[in-house]
Amino acid sequence: MTSPRTLALGLTATLALVTGGCGRGDEPEPTPPPPSPSVSPGFVVLSDVDDRILTDIRYATAANFVGRRVDGYQEPLCLLTARAAEALRRVQDAALAVGRSLKVYDCYRPQRATDDFLHWAAQPDQDATKAEFYPRVPKTELVDRGYLGAPSAHSRGSTVDLTLVDVPPPEQARVEPGRPLVACTALYARRLADNSVDMGTGFDCFDPLSHTDSDRVGPTARENRRQLRHLMTDGGFVGYDREWWHFRYRDEPWPDTYFDLPVTRSSAG
Repeated sequence: MTSPRTLALGLTATLALVTGGCGRGDEPEPTPPPPSPSVSPGFVVLSDVDDRILTDIRYATAANFVGRRVDGYQEPLCLLTARAAEALRRVQDAALAVGRSLKVYDCYRPQRATDDFLHWAAQPDQDATKAEFYPRVPKTELVDRGYLGAPSAHSRGSTVDLTLVDVPPPEQARVEPGRPLVACTALYARRLADNSVDMGTGFDCFDPLSHTDSDRVGPTARENRRQLRHLMTDGGFVGYDREWWHFRYRDEPWPDTYFDLPVTRSSAG
């Protein structure tokens, strides 16, 4: 697999050129413009801006649809542009006022991670997570149906995947290796251990039930999705109708630039 790797030393990154399409966990993306000069994204670590927001960075672990740590996730951190992080801090204030907390699953995503997703999708024998993350969709259709693709708004640094958690938060159970896989579409009590509220499906569930306005999820999940969408849109974020967890900061500072810095504290600054 090849991926854009043109990283400058320190805190700069070169625009990552990728093919157009529908990014995984994303709104449809245009083909990126020609290369730009090296730029400094000004990423921050979310916990440095607001340590009240919970984190569960799934791609830095094996608890994701690939079944292993994803390329580029060297540390389990949420990196964001300073503008998006400050906006998320304000959303957290609003969430706490109604007895809920935000919990982020993914924030800035390096281009190499999206390349890793596409490489995985092209390997028909790597199907070990199907029973959990795409139980009703053939792996060969994940790209055609828009569940996987490139580029991704996450690589611009102002998009987050997140959920709500009750306050005080229940304990987050440890995900044990070799655990029995349960469909992400199963009832809340049976799915992958997660201390979040019921959203009708698990995170990264490649299924129509994950569509934000699905009328096939129960009333509790519909209300929780409505609350999350209300909090985020009031805070300046735009949702994605096919994934209840996905939100992009409307006033993002890098709307046309896709970065490939690894997820590590050294990429912030």
